[in-house]
Amino acid sequence: MQHLRHYFAENVAHIVLQNPPQNRLSPQMLDEFAHAIAAVSNSDARALVVTADGADFSFGGDIVPWVDLNERELRTLFEGYLNAFNTFERLSIPTIAAVRGLCFGGGLELSVRADIVFASENARFGHPEQSLGIVTLLGGIYRVAEKAGRAKAMEWALTSEQVPADTMMQYGVVNRIVADEALEQETIAFAKRIANGPTKAHAAHKALLRLWATGGVAVADEAMFDIAMPLFKTADVRHALPTSVELFKAGKPRPAFDFKGE
Repeated sequence: MQHLRHYFAENVAHIVLQNPPQNRLSPQMLDEFAHAIAAVSNSDARALVVTADGADFSFGGDIVPWVDLNERELRTLFEGYLNAFNTFERLSIPTIAAVRGLCFGGGLELSVRADIVFASENARFGHPEQSLGIVTLLGGIYRVAEKAGRAKAMEWALTSEQVPADTMMQYGVVNRIVADEALEQETIAFAKRIANGPTKAHAAHKALLRLWATGGVAVADEAMFDIAMPLFKTADVRHALPTSVELFKAGKPRPAFDFKGE
């Protein structure tokens, strides 16, 4: 039985966690996730949505096999997760996570890597690692700190408390909260809207934000024009820019352009 499935619909890629009842991130799911990310990367998809079957997004890592692994084997396993999650994080297309129910441990570390997080009203987030005497193994604490600040990231990691979605939105980890029954519908609608936008510009924004996150404003400024100027050669800009100028000169409003992602 698969622990994860992926499919494509209307320029949007979908990855669905399906390891009931807790959608634990098993070694099998890791392999399937890596395969899905490779398929998305090699596709024409212009946005990616990550969701989960069932009442909860994910309780985190499947700890059952860990007790039978030595330190070297554990490290190899965790490095596999880290590499797969980082590849997801570095996709050039926008990524949206739709989170309902519990989102703990590795599930939180996966969702926080998405560009946008939609959460249902009943969603709760947390780092349970502290309750086992270990740490967030896939970069969760400092990715949460990047969005919510060091103080809150440390507090949540120390306490392993279940943090409600509205608190996560207040601290910038969650973008939107929607009704439980509307989560998937609203997430997919948003993804389709983004997928119809200027794909290459989205990729440029992601690249600039990565540079800012790792090197700060000065590093992002240094790379700005190397990343931004090639956009002026794209088919999308060659259509949208002169058309906008013509409409402006004619005193007409600019329409929403049908971008091709080219």
